[in-house]
Amino acid sequence: MTRQIALLANPTAGRGNADQILDAVTARLVASGAVVEHLIGDDADHALELARKAAADGVDTVVTLGGDGMVHVAVQALADTEVSLGVVPLGTGNDFARALGIPTGDPLAAADVVVRNEPRRIDLGRAVQPASGSAAASATWFATVLAAGFDAAVNERANAMRWPHGDLRYTLAALSVIRSWKPVPYRLEIDGVVREQEAMLLAIANTESYGGGLRIAAECDPADGLLDAILIKPVSRLEFLRVFPGVRQAKHLTHPAFERIRARRITASAPGVVAYSDGERLGSLPLDVECVPSALGVLVPPSV
Repeated sequence: MTRQIALLANPTAGRGNADQILDAVTARLVASGAVVEHLIGDDADHALELARKAAADGVDTVVTLGGDGMVHVAVQALADTEVSLGVVPLGTGNDFARALGIPTGDPLAAADVVVRNEPRRIDLGRAVQPASGSAAASATWFATVLAAGFDAAVNERANAMRWPHGDLRYTLAALSVIRSWKPVPYRLEIDGVVREQEAMLLAIANTESYGGGLRIAAECDPADGLLDAILIKPVSRLEFLRVFPGVRQAKHLTHPAFERIRARRITASAPGVVAYSDGERLGSLPLDVECVPSALGVLVPPSV
């Protein structure tokens, strides 16, 4: 059967080369015998609408051309369906692609992964915000990491800054946040067991990294039916500034303040904490987070 592919593209990705990359990737997919449809959203909501319509109309694969933000959009449309996800990474983050061994920095090599391989089922996280007032409960899927502590506060601060751009913005945001950051009093219910724990950081991971290679949950398995809840328990601000940069090399794993808990379901509450998932703003705690096993089919290299 002829493969039906919807190519979901972020027109701002690829450092201004998105159009040329889109044409080259399309040509590679078409050369494999696939029928390719372009989905170019005006914004994330429009892109999600297009992806959902394509899935409902019978495409067998949606391929994202962009970063983790585009993966996040596609996951909302494809979770718990038989439509597969292909990923052609652009930009600087690409934690999802890296976790699954999909080539980064080489769009045609990533396109070849799509055309040469069968999908592998992986888990997804599902975060539910309870109903509040007139607002109904809402659910969001995530593929990589849900951040609900210092890391999320840095993301929130960086998003509010107009200058500078790139990694320097996050460095300055981190230095700004740490000046007043205090351990957060979390109330956690982990597979039915209640725990109250102060911590600098809470991350709930389906894959090992976020933030463009920060390996907060190094060696996290996205197909084990569990999420990895990562806590960095209270330390001084100076010690935290010393430890946190080492997350990129997973040096924090041996620090006494580090704790990993593998669980199927985690409810997290804390005052004044905003959560991010896949780098996108999710909303304030409380959240009920669960692992949904084998929720997504992803085209990955055979060695993964």
